[in-house]
Amino acid sequence: MINSIVNDFTEDEKREFIIYLKKKNRRGDVKNLTLFKSLSSGKTLGTAEKIYEKSSKNAFHALCNRLQTNLIDFVASKSFSGETSEEMEIMKLLLASRIFFEHKNNKVAFKTLLKAEKKALELDLYSILNEIYTTKIQYAHLNPNLILSEIFEDSKRNNLNFQRESQLNMAYASIKKRIKVQKENLASGIITEVFSDFNIEIAETLTYKSLFQLMNLTSTAAKLQSDYNNISTLMEDIYGIIKNKKTILVEKHLFYHIEILHLMAVTSFRNKQFKKSLDFITQMEDEMLKRNRIYFKLFQEKLTLIKAMNLNYTGEANDAISLLDKFEGKSSEVSLSLCTFFFQQHRFNMAYQVFKDFSHSDIWYEKKNGWIWVLKKSIIEILILIELDKLDLVLLRLNSFKRKFNKRLKEIGEERVLTFMSFVNNYYENPKMISSEKFKNKVETSFVWVGVEREDIFVMSFYAWLKSKMEKKNLYETTLELVQQK
Repeated sequence: MINSIVNDFTEDEKREFIIYLKKKNRRGDVKNLTLFKSLSSGKTLGTAEKIYEKSSKNAFHALCNRLQTNLIDFVASKSFSGETSEEMEIMKLLLASRIFFEHKNNKVAFKTLLKAEKKALELDLYSILNEIYTTKIQYAHLNPNLILSEIFEDSKRNNLNFQRESQLNMAYASIKKRIKVQKENLASGIITEVFSDFNIEIAETLTYKSLFQLMNLTSTAAKLQSDYNNISTLMEDIYGIIKNKKTILVEKHLFYHIEILHLMAVTSFRNKQFKKSLDFITQMEDEMLKRNRIYFKLFQEKLTLIKAMNLNYTGEANDAISLLDKFEGKSSEVSLSLCTFFFQQHRFNMAYQVFKDFSHSDIWYEKKNGWIWVLKKSIIEILILIELDKLDLVLLRLNSFKRKFNKRLKEIGEERVLTFMSFVNNYYENPKMISSEKFKNKVETSFVWVGVEREDIFVMSFYAWLKSKMEKKNLYETTLELVQQK
């Protein structure tokens, strides 16, 4: 467990934790620092012997436990102190009110608790409201102006809302489980079936947060199945419910509204509905400017990425590249998109330079971005290496690809990726054969296509590389022809 925590730390976080440990160490004992530095460098062999002159399993085990506790405390305190979300702000107010009560500062305590209640009601945070009403009831006898029966009614009403939200959470958990197990079933069908089992109706009675959760879950399932076409009707239906909500609710739930607009922009893009996607992007950007741009920085990367995607696939590749290249603090998502755009422009050396910035392991990236992202990263790396004639590395990456992804891809019914990679392997072994009629016929009969309208844009993009090789055409032009065909 300690290794998994340490491996998630950035270099800056490692330095911060060392400072944190030094402040906590009251004695000259620095064994915990020695252990942490060994774990950070990956040199764990013989660590116990280095720290303790005589082998002492019990002492080393106790040291590991203390370090683990310190790591958890550091992560929790760093998260809490750095958190700026409204939900966390309310939690801080609730905690502060309880501290004021303990110090007999009742007037300030009730004022702080009331502020927390007001904010929690605005955001429909029923679980936090449960804690707020419990605290309010506990200390109600200290405020003669409070009417106990009214607090009880507020608490009962909130409990009903909390139970309904709990039921939704159980439904979401069931949907996630079924999507994972029933990989061959379409996401929209699973969602409809589970909601029926729980007697939940997709209607205006659902809160903004619940509607967002449902859309996010639907979009995640589509991403895993590379099938955004199947969920488009459901996404439109949910968005229609949201549009019918009162404007005041949209303002109240600005964070979720921006998230929803982003999900709709992504869904439209993945279905090659570029005009619709751009409309959602415009709305998203307008919402990000509200409340003195409170959420602008939080959503800036998502906005930049979906903008760049639309630019790239509507013939404005240079603008897309410029947009991502200028973006500060490039994440792995931004870097992979930039790498892909360079690759599509035959700027293979530039693509490889960007790719070399991926310094973490695939296990680390999978935790951060999911295995589908790692899959795309692996494919684009192999294609770049082929284009740069780094053939000694290609075979290694192809063999690694089979080990990592064969089983997973078969489990979700995406044998097409394996078929594509087998053709990539054929090209690697004999580049000249790719333009032969025999090879072209084999390609045409090997893939199971679902139609231009339904086919995912990223699936088309990878196939475009193979098609451009067979027809000896420009990769980007081939990609646009495939994506924009009617």
